[in-house]
Amino acid sequence: MRKNSSLVLALLAGAMLVAGCERPPMKSTQQGYRGTGMAQVDNPRILAEQKAALGDLPVLPPPGPNEGPKAKDIYQNVKVLGELSVGEFTRHMLAMTQWVSPAEGCNYCHNPANLADDSKYTKVVARRMIEMTRHVNADWGKHVGATGVTCYTCHRGNAIPAQLSFAAATPKNNRVGSGMGFDAGQNKADPSIALASLPYDPFSIYLAGGKAGSEEIRVQGVQALPQDDHRTSIKQAEFTYSLMNHISKSLGVNCTFCHNTNSFQTWNGQRVTAWHGLRMARDLNSDYLEPLTKSFPAERLGPTGDVAKVNCATCHQGVNKPLGGLAMAKDYAGLTKVALAAPGAAVSTAVAAPAAVQAPVQVATAAATAAPAVPPAVSEALRSVLYFTVGSSALEGRQAEAMTQLIAAMKSKPDLKATISGFHSASGTLAQNQELAKKRAFAVRDALTTAGIAESRVMLEKPQQTEANVAGEEALARRVEVTVK
Repeated sequence: MRKNSSLVLALLAGAMLVAGCERPPMKSTQQGYRGTGMAQVDNPRILAEQKAALGDLPVLPPPGPNEGPKAKDIYQNVKVLGELSVGEFTRHMLAMTQWVSPAEGCNYCHNPANLADDSKYTKVVARRMIEMTRHVNADWGKHVGATGVTCYTCHRGNAIPAQLSFAAATPKNNRVGSGMGFDAGQNKADPSIALASLPYDPFSIYLAGGKAGSEEIRVQGVQALPQDDHRTSIKQAEFTYSLMNHISKSLGVNCTFCHNTNSFQTWNGQRVTAWHGLRMARDLNSDYLEPLTKSFPAERLGPTGDVAKVNCATCHQGVNKPLGGLAMAKDYAGLTKVALAAPGAAVSTAVAAPAAVQAPVQVATAAATAAPAVPPAVSEALRSVLYFTVGSSALEGRQAEAMTQLIAAMKSKPDLKATISGFHSASGTLAQNQELAKKRAFAVRDALTTAGIAESRVMLEKPQQTEANVAGEEALARRVEVTVK
């Protein structure tokens, strides 16, 4: 009898252990080079459930020709999408109604007695959100790619997106009792950070606008021995891991989706995409959402009076590609083309680049210290800094955009001349570094001359060396500077 009881207990204990595991078969996808431990393990049954949860997408008319009278010439008070034809404008409005307020209809934003009226806060906010969507598709291709986003990406048929973040009240309501004291901003097992006992609000320091949300996301130094500028406290590490938990949960992935298990600071495609995504969220919160705070009624604000802000879950909602990678934006030109923007529409400022990331271009006058939001007028000195991808001399993306600015500047004043300086790392082989710096400078020179700028107006300087850095991956070691005078 005793043996039977022991056997039963053993079987029960084994069953409890197995119950915490997922049954095979599982799906494994290699995310990086072999030997780096970068693999994403998925449960096909969970993936099927996620796909089914998307439901049926709104059935909308296909795009038509953008011909005929423009919406801005027919309707009153059209501040966005006015360059669309009346037909395409109407189709866009119908689509956004189905994406955001299918139950409420057009009246969710519009006064039915006067469609030009701006008295409803929802219309003011919706107008700015259209500009934000266009900005994402036009300026954040490094994160959203050719797939792009639409209003449906976040809203999914809900007037308020299901996943948003507010600044947490400090201290958060203590579940044990109000007399338990200050909670140090952690140990509340919040769902947004995968119920971890970590700081429950990493968003205010990493993803909010302005200086408050621009803290460096780093727990590992880049030098063998800690230096004064490479010290990270345990508290900072906890906030970083809290944000990483949020990303993992929001995308339905594990750490090795982005990180090399042999060296977490190594860069790869997924990590570069994530880097741009974090800065995109910071940009959207700073330039689009936080300025709308006064437009919202009190009941739409958070516990500290702040406006709702986006994070990774807002678009992804549990999958690494929002809506399973469905490309909807391509059918809505008004949400993708900057050329359709109304005068005064927002243009993003450049952001700084991390190691091994192709950075946006910084353009500034000689006296300026920060990149302006729009290309400056031609002055006595114009300096453009172009950052290249590691090991590459190809002009692409933002570099190509910067060349357009430079060419326009030089064509506007035929007496201007350009001086091109290539920079390279102090680490590695000097000859190879100098050759790569030359190729990058030549690429810029050739782009200017191909556009019709006379060779006599373009001068090359000897490649210059930056201070020592890690494997040449610092952005400053991958730049070409062009000074126009």
